[in-house]
Amino acid sequence: TASAELSVFRRKLLQELGDQKIPFLGPSDRGYQQLWDSSYSGLALRRSPSLPAGLHARVQAALFTLRRKGCLLRDLVRIRERDVFTAVSRALLGEPGHTYRYLDTRLFAIPWHREDGEVKGRRCCDPEFRAACQALCELNGFFCSDVPLLKEGDRLTQWAKGEAEAEAKRGEEGDTGSKHSEESRNSEGVDSEEGDAESKHSEEWDIESKHSEEGCSGSKQEGGWDTDSKPSSEEDESCQVQKSEPGIAGLPQRSEGKLPGSAPSALAGTEVKPAAPRAREKAVAQLKHSLSDHHLEDREEQAGGQGCSQPSPRQVRTGPVEFNVTLLNYMDPAAMSQLKEEPYYGMGKMAVGWHHDENLISHSPVAVYSHSCHNDKGESGEGGSGEKACWRIGLKVAWDIRTPGLTLPLESGDCYYMRDDLNSTHQHCVLAGESARFSSTHRVAECSTGTLTYIQSRCQEALSNLHTDPETGSHSLLALLPTTLRHCEEIHNEVEFEWLRQYWFQGQRFARFCSWWTGPMEQLEKDWKLMETMTLLFLDAVEEEEEGHEVEGRRDMADILLSALIDRQQQRQTWRDRCHSSLARTLPPEEAPVDWPFWGADDPHMPLPFDLADIINRVESLLWRM
Repeated sequence: TASAELSVFRRKLLQELGDQKIPFLGPSDRGYQQLWDSSYSGLALRRSPSLPAGLHARVQAALFTLRRKGCLLRDLVRIRERDVFTAVSRALLGEPGHTYRYLDTRLFAIPWHREDGEVKGRRCCDPEFRAACQALCELNGFFCSDVPLLKEGDRLTQWAKGEAEAEAKRGEEGDTGSKHSEESRNSEGVDSEEGDAESKHSEEWDIESKHSEEGCSGSKQEGGWDTDSKPSSEEDESCQVQKSEPGIAGLPQRSEGKLPGSAPSALAGTEVKPAAPRAREKAVAQLKHSLSDHHLEDREEQAGGQGCSQPSPRQVRTGPVEFNVTLLNYMDPAAMSQLKEEPYYGMGKMAVGWHHDENLISHSPVAVYSHSCHNDKGESGEGGSGEKACWRIGLKVAWDIRTPGLTLPLESGDCYYMRDDLNSTHQHCVLAGESARFSSTHRVAECSTGTLTYIQSRCQEALSNLHTDPETGSHSLLALLPTTLRHCEEIHNEVEFEWLRQYWFQGQRFARFCSWWTGPMEQLEKDWKLMETMTLLFLDAVEEEEEGHEVEGRRDMADILLSALIDRQQQRQTWRDRCHSSLARTLPPEEAPVDWPFWGADDPHMPLPFDLADIINRVESLLWRM
């Protein structure tokens, strides 16, 4: 199977890597800019002073306002049938009605609250909260216009003036141990229950962080290189490893964690050349192609035959960038019991493990605003002494243990952009600094099935088969075809498990800050009730032995209905268990998941439920009689 081949492939990489560390370069290292240009050309940096005047103050005040109000919350996500908390606290802002889904968790975007009245004049939050959202919308607008304007030569323009010299001077002062740690690759977890889950499920934690720029710090265990157990752009790559080559040719040995004084030509020369011949790329491309069913984008990427250490051809983009959501994140390293060491390069402590940002439009850019603060007033941190006092971004070419990694220190207010195909062909991690950090990660989320408009249209599709008598209010079905039944029941399950239960599990926590979603979710509940009625009407139709209804047609409908009901029963039990899990019970009442639907005789608007187990028994008995 694809997963088995992938596991073997990962193990091969780890065997070739052995106990060695892969080189990486920071700003003080010779060849840094050449490496950036040759292997990380999609990365762009905009230094803090170059942003528009006043924007920093408004954005940083907004971030602090949201944190002070308690709006940044840890997510309870699902990893291999187990619930775990994310290490970072977060909130999603974006276009009204947009959502962002990862690890069985749907985040419901708090709207931008643009001044143009896009929220239709609804007073859904207080003025201070609204102003905070508008400031982040202003930042989003700046990114939308700025990302396409940066030119090829702009990547290091802001960085080169003064920063390289300062970093080189710090490096000469003997910071020999700052870049490569000798910590174990299997260091313990980062946070109580979460750490336990992470050490046991390293693959899943890599997946979690791939779905968001701020997730959890990762760990390296056997088979954990670029780990993945479901579709991921991580598998879009050719690799530089060959079965016929023992060891890692060309990798320099480390002394006291530093790059050796006698660097290989790839690091010492005036340019960094691709590490592998075309023959190797072709061989590994064939292996990658055998795994392509694991990720559809693989078929697109393999066509070019590009080695992953080679600069990727520029993707042609037309029109402006339209970032539709931003994922806000907050993390304080001082509050974490233990942060994991970056395992492959020795880059330092990780706040977020290696990952791709997922669920994005293919080849769309990602823009990140970083703000470090040293107190609860949101004031900027001074950065401390030395490169590792700053927060840094680490980057590596996916599925490549020969191309050196790259680190990018971030001062408070710095922004970095991942453009073109960088996010899909490379991975990045977040290396913790000494102070707390906010980040606002702006992205073009793939929302074809994740907007309010979409699910409302799906409801209308299902309810178009329901007739309501205007005089009596009684209901009847317009069509009794198997295809109609299947379509309606699929929508029924989608509304309940992808929207209503997701909202009541965690989305409703934000209603006390912004009530924008309250009305739409109430309408979805009403539509869901009508779909419950339609299920009973379908069952009545299947049970009736009227003339003109062939047995075979009734059997088909009974089979479809039984499959949908069993699926619904199983999913309801899963959600019930999640709502009453030990982790869920640790949350305060205002953040605790709600076991929707909350039936009760004191709720006149919610009809008493029919016994799903009894309905399933009726259908099974009917099929037996047929």
